[in-house]
Amino acid sequence: MATPRTSYGCTLTEPQREKLIALLEAGNYRPASVPHTIIAVDGSNCRINLYKSGKLLVQGKGTEDFVVFTLEPEILGRAELGYEKILKPEATAPHMGIDESGKGDFFGPLVVAAAYVDPTLAKAMEQIGVKDCKKLSDKQVFAIGARLRALLGTNRYKLVTLPPETYNRLYAKIRNVNRLLAWAHARAIEDLLTGVPSCPRAVADQFGAAHLIKRSLMKKGREITLEQHHKAESDIAVAAASVLAREQFLLILQRLGKLHGTTLLKGASDAVRQTAIDLVRAKGPGVLVSVAKCHFRTTDAVLAATGASRADLGELGAAVSRHAEAEKTGKPPADDDDTRAP
Repeated sequence: MATPRTSYGCTLTEPQREKLIALLEAGNYRPASVPHTIIAVDGSNCRINLYKSGKLLVQGKGTEDFVVFTLEPEILGRAELGYEKILKPEATAPHMGIDESGKGDFFGPLVVAAAYVDPTLAKAMEQIGVKDCKKLSDKQVFAIGARLRALLGTNRYKLVTLPPETYNRLYAKIRNVNRLLAWAHARAIEDLLTGVPSCPRAVADQFGAAHLIKRSLMKKGREITLEQHHKAESDIAVAAASVLAREQFLLILQRLGKLHGTTLLKGASDAVRQTAIDLVRAKGPGVLVSVAKCHFRTTDAVLAATGASRADLGELGAAVSRHAEAEKTGKPPADDDDTRAP
């Protein structure tokens, strides 16, 4: 692994300067006094100087973290792959990225995708516009997703899709979002290793303890180096996985809506809750098991509004998170790896 670079400079546009100044003034940075600067601060192991000329200079051991995880996504609005090859060569070295879609959406599936990248694929991905799916419209996700699947072929990406009924069945057994995510991540890693057995490394977002994924891996997967990072979507392979996972999520959400004669919305908003209420009134509470993640607290609001209860959902819809159960019983949750359901 190359030694991290400790200096980075670029020239910002006026709008970029304004955004950076606002970010530095609002963030956990210590003001510094440097001649000829508009603003100068000390961050986490780095000094950030914005000069009156518009030139930005970042220096110190924390340079690459600030550039990759803050400057590029928040200010520049893009990942500079050409720079990353110098600053962080492993960014385009052979590895896979894993990301999920649907975790925070009441309706629809949970999808985990794994995508492989090497220097040649990374360059091609940059050219077709691959980036974190949260920065793309649904239309862009479909367009880029189609080109990405054609680029990778069937061996260099894999999807693990849990439709609502499957998700609810697994959650009823596991009752822990992080463990369910870890299981799906592990399956995606294992599946991609069948297509690219030489892949040495997997990068994922840090949604929970790494041991949750590691202990879910089978023999083949335990040989790979697993890395978890905050804001891992800045990694091109993770960004590719985010696009593929989102594309699959949106496709299934649309199909479920057509199947039930309605439009199923993303997220867990008041509009989502009203759609669920209308659906339950039209088809009965049992429909939630086949279209929604029933452990969400949204389920209880929908059932209360329609005069139903979790007993009407059967075994698959009766499970709630251990934290929600603990709030009712007053006892601490049995598993400290648990997370609150949305």
